[in-house]
Amino acid sequence: MPLVSVVMSVYNDEERVGRSIDSILQQTFQDFEFIIINDGSTDGTVQVLDRYADQDSRIRVIHQENTGLTQALIRGCQQVQGQFIARQDSGDLSMPERLQAQSDFLTNHPDVSLVACSTSFVDPEGNIIFLREQSGYELEQGLVLDIDKIQNPPHHGSTMFLNSAYHQVGGYRSIFSVAQDMDLWLRLVEVGRCFCLDSNPLPSES
Repeated sequence: MPLVSVVMSVYNDEERVGRSIDSILQQTFQDFEFIIINDGSTDGTVQVLDRYADQDSRIRVIHQENTGLTQALIRGCQQVQGQFIARQDSGDLSMPERLQAQSDFLTNHPDVSLVACSTSFVDPEGNIIFLREQSGYELEQGLVLDIDKIQNPPHHGSTMFLNSAYHQVGGYRSIFSVAQDMDLWLRLVEVGRCFCLDSNPLPSES
């Protein structure tokens, strides 16, 4: 069984999805499976995904009718075999050490249910527009039911969390077509600590 299961949903993103996949395949950490939900794409995304799956046995592509991000993530997370679930969005580029740093942290801190990392948001040319970062356990301070204090981790696709904790709290919930990530984080913080690495940023397309 792989230690990490990377879960990504994609819809009509043939221009960017290959770069996102490459950023996972080029990780320094290699003990992972990569589950990609093709959420009813009608462009060339299907062919791109199938080509990658043919080239790397760690990639599992699931083709389905379009259901939206939440339902796609629910299906993807139902398939995972790893101890940790790492999120990656189509268009995201994970830095090479991301999976190693996050899996090491979760392995060495069994009281932590979720770890995120800083995120650089860039334009199509790769120029940084802004950087979202938190450090340490300050992430927990924003995971509260207080409209004046509530905050997400730097980016949905920057997170890695315990598979066991995900199932313990009921996973993503289909009633949330948006903000499904915040709903999950607010329940994960009830069963474990939440930490943000202040290095190893994950660039994300703007």
